[in-house]
Amino acid sequence: MKFETKVIHAGIHPDPATGAIMTPIYQTSTYVQDAPGKHKGYEYARTQNPTRKALEDNLAALENGVDAVCFSSGLAAMDAVFKLLKPGDEVISTYELYGGSYRQMVQVFGPFGIKSHFIDLNDRNAIKDLINERTKLIWIETPTNPMLSILDIRQICNIAKKSNILTCVDNTFATPYLQKPLDLGADLVVHSATKYLAGHSDVILGAVVTSDKELAERLHFIQNATGAVPGPQDCFLTLRGIKTLHLRVQRACDNAVEIAAFLKKNRKVDKVFYPGFNDFPNHEVAKKQMAHFGAMVSFNLKSDTKRSANKVLNKTEIFSLAESLGGVESLIGHPASMTHASIPKKERLSIGLTDSLIRLSVGIEHADDLIADLRQALK
Repeated sequence: MKFETKVIHAGIHPDPATGAIMTPIYQTSTYVQDAPGKHKGYEYARTQNPTRKALEDNLAALENGVDAVCFSSGLAAMDAVFKLLKPGDEVISTYELYGGSYRQMVQVFGPFGIKSHFIDLNDRNAIKDLINERTKLIWIETPTNPMLSILDIRQICNIAKKSNILTCVDNTFATPYLQKPLDLGADLVVHSATKYLAGHSDVILGAVVTSDKELAERLHFIQNATGAVPGPQDCFLTLRGIKTLHLRVQRACDNAVEIAAFLKKNRKVDKVFYPGFNDFPNHEVAKKQMAHFGAMVSFNLKSDTKRSANKVLNKTEIFSLAESLGGVESLIGHPASMTHASIPKKERLSIGLTDSLIRLSVGIEHADDLIADLRQALK
């Protein structure tokens, strides 16, 4: 079944009671049993919910996994993955990372004795030098947030497998429409489904997809035991959003190509970060592991100050100044003071995340209008 068909039909079945073609919202906390322990597959809504199950089946199919587990947010999904570990375990990750992921690794799990190392994951020797008997997970984010660097998923997974280390890829920016990490050797894929999957800026939801049945069972146990589950309304909205995932992402990607080209020629712009450029680092890797280069574009200004960035951020009329990404509307943001404020400034600057860096989540409006908006703001 092709991807465009999967988003509509995979894991989705007409309601057996009424024939409703859309998955119903099972807004219930519990289920009546015929006798103690004798039920129709559902006991309590924290443990199982039919709307959530339909979404999990759909996501598993889209990522070519065996199962998916949904959570109340993307960070709750990440939290569940880290609960597969124990005190004394070590994690290797990229130094270009979403601020919330960095915060969780360092400030939440660090005090519990799980140590995280941040390196250049494209440096094979650096990975091998860090691996020891305590290394249990490599956390990959590609394209990275907000520098949009490309990591070679297959290469990293091959290194990990030789040492029996789990790999997890944050696939939020790419979505399964553009990139399928499980096919490249990853054990786990994490999504902030809040973003492109739901796609309409009206849901907070996360998911983990895996190709390993044992890992799926452990994650379902964690889901039930810790209770960070999404409500059926959010699952329904995410299912609805996924039905147009391929259409929305493709349109946004097409817009991003034009916007990145415009920014590259603008005299107020210093550097544009976009994997679609032929001279962008690891452009060839992106071509191999992605179907397109995504709809995120970052750039910094020649006048490299936060004041200069604020002038642009406050002048846009179609691009809305807001955190998050992946909705149908275009958003503009300032990573240093918004999404990545929890990362120390010295570490931000070491990867090029300057005070003038601006991140765009390109939406599905007309490209001409978006470019005109950026042109007048940059003036």
